[in-house]
Amino acid sequence: MSTGPGADSAPAPAPNNPADSAPGPASAATTASTRGGTFRSLKIRNYRLFATGAVISNTGTWMSRIAQDWLVLSLTGSSTAVGITTALQFLPMLLFGLYGGVIADRYPRRLLLLFTQAALGLCGLALAALTLSGHVQVWHVYLIAFLLGMVTVVDNPTRQVFVNEMVGPKDLRNAVSLNSANFQSARLIGPAVAGVLITAVGSGWAFLINGLSFGAPLIGLLLMRTGELHKVERTPRGKGQLREGLRYVAGNPELIWPIVLVGFIGTFGFNFPIWLSAFADDVFQAGPGTYGLLNTLIAIGSVTGALLAARRVVARRRLLVGAALLFGLLEAVAAATPYFWLFAALMVPIGIFSLTFNVTANSSVQLATDPAMRGRVMSLFMMVFVGGTPIGGPLMGWLTDTCGPRIGFAAGGLISAAAAAAVGLILVRAGGLRVKLDLRRGHPHMVFVPRVPDAEDKELAATA
Repeated sequence: MSTGPGADSAPAPAPNNPADSAPGPASAATTASTRGGTFRSLKIRNYRLFATGAVISNTGTWMSRIAQDWLVLSLTGSSTAVGITTALQFLPMLLFGLYGGVIADRYPRRLLLLFTQAALGLCGLALAALTLSGHVQVWHVYLIAFLLGMVTVVDNPTRQVFVNEMVGPKDLRNAVSLNSANFQSARLIGPAVAGVLITAVGSGWAFLINGLSFGAPLIGLLLMRTGELHKVERTPRGKGQLREGLRYVAGNPELIWPIVLVGFIGTFGFNFPIWLSAFADDVFQAGPGTYGLLNTLIAIGSVTGALLAARRVVARRRLLVGAALLFGLLEAVAAATPYFWLFAALMVPIGIFSLTFNVTANSSVQLATDPAMRGRVMSLFMMVFVGGTPIGGPLMGWLTDTCGPRIGFAAGGLISAAAAAAVGLILVRAGGLRVKLDLRRGHPHMVFVPRVPDAEDKELAATA
């Protein structure tokens, strides 16, 4: 594994065969080449420190998320208010997300993360002080959610691209997958602990633990060996860098269509705080413990999906589209089920396909991007992924309040599935492919093959 200069000086080469980069069957040789050590990135000391700090702060973050949603619901009794809180937290990413990418490309990323992680911790401590003192009002939660979003504008793209500095392009997909597994493993613990704390002593203690948990990543960043980081060429200050990043993405189909799909899924399909709190409270007449349980079940599926993704070396478009399609359809099925045990069980595969989609999109976009543009591209990626929440959050919250949790959840799932189908068809055509049906026994019934004009096409062209 190379850690010397220039390790990420060029983007990963694009596949030569369109059938390899668009939905289609995998060959035996390809399948054999997509296996690797699931935890190989943890052999790198700097990444180990990063991952250790992250799992601690992520646990605190999940505790805070559950406590925040339940606190707002308790203060207002409104799913729309929960949606507004989520929207305010992600509104800065929608408004200023691209500037965060410029900053991530321009300044040392480890130093940036030291500042952003400290600021996130202070926001958690401020909300804890307000809640524990009994003075918290819903506008306090709104304000702190917005401040968290402002810090995240810089923190999110910086963390995304700093992974490449720690592990290099060879292990980037594995590290991205382990980051997701890390985040979702914390989701196994955080919601359960938060449910117990909220029931026993209130939300304030969950916020306090979250604020203190950011000490772990700060220590990890300070202990890193900077000489072992992969060298990255900084982008100098200059005019037109935002426009340059947008033009770069718009001119590359390998980037623009995955990012479009990420935008639809992030806006309409990932509104779990709204739907799960409403299902726990209104549909199943349960409390915060059940809300925490549903989040934990999604986390079990998410960890499974992330670890399965960590074993793959190659990110394929058909996996990206297929995972998004199944994710949306499963949400629609869960919305219609009348039984709590079945609804809860469906959270696991929903988590699997959500993380498979997320990891595949993240790693494929990073690896298809020139290192000098990676911060700006990933800021656009995160902007459309979480920046759509200010639109989707209140909209899905209003739909959930007006038409009921089942309609709201089903609408989000069906929109996600429709977007996946549309983008899949676009990628098939962009890759010069067509669908071929084969109804013979023992043969794949539907495959994607290169588009070659048949006799009928030639005849039509001749008479045109």
